[in-house]
Formats: sequence, structure tokens, C-alpha cells
Amino acid sequence: MFPGMGGRGMNPAKMKQMMKQMGINTKELNDVEEIIIKTADSNIIIENANVTIMTVQGSDTYQIVGDAREVPKELDIPEDDIKLVMEQTGVSEEEAREALKNSTGDLAEAIVALSSA
Repeated sequence: MFPGMGGRGMNPAKMKQMMKQMGINTKELNDVEEIIIKTADSNIIIENANVTIMTVQGSDTYQIVGDAREVPKELDIPEDDIKLVMEQTGVSEEEAREALKNSTGDLAEAIVALSSA
């Protein structure tokens, strides 16, 4: 614990002063509209965010508080892949696109799946 805190909470101004003496600086990031954290499988979207940047020994740490929701990423399928599957199997664009989505973009798997159907 910090000296002088006792069993009670500390005055925020005094806490900030103590942190500054220890080489810790904090700053609020204003007017944040939205934060997006991109992962391999999804995006985490944080709205109504409050962001605090804490600098300790030259390194910045971001503290984010807000309303988070996770959104799965859509598979981006190139048009050339769709055309190739259509040419190889004789199916419609929609069927080719669906087969590629089901095979997570694997051309060979999509063609085999449509050919054996």
C-alpha cells in the first residue's frame, strides 16, 4: 500500500501527486468515439469508452473502460476465386460463394464439395 493512506480512501489529487513523484503520469484521452480490437477471428468493439493513458518509465499503458461487444469477422472471398469455382463446377455465383464460405476460402475443398453434391 501507499504510505499515509491508512484504512480510508485517498484524495484523488493526493494520489495523482504521489504517482507523479513515482514517475507515473496519467492522461485522459478525450472525445473517444469507438475502439476496435482486431483479432484473427473477430473484432471487439468498445463504445462509450473512457481511455486513460498511464506512462511509466517511458512505456504507455492504455486503460479502456466501456461497453464491449464481439463481432465475428466475415470471410473476404476474392471474386477470382468465386469465378474459378463457378467455371470448374458449373454452379451459380451464390452457390460458389456459399461453398467457399463453408470451406473457409479453400478452393479445392469448395470445388470437391460442389462436384460431389
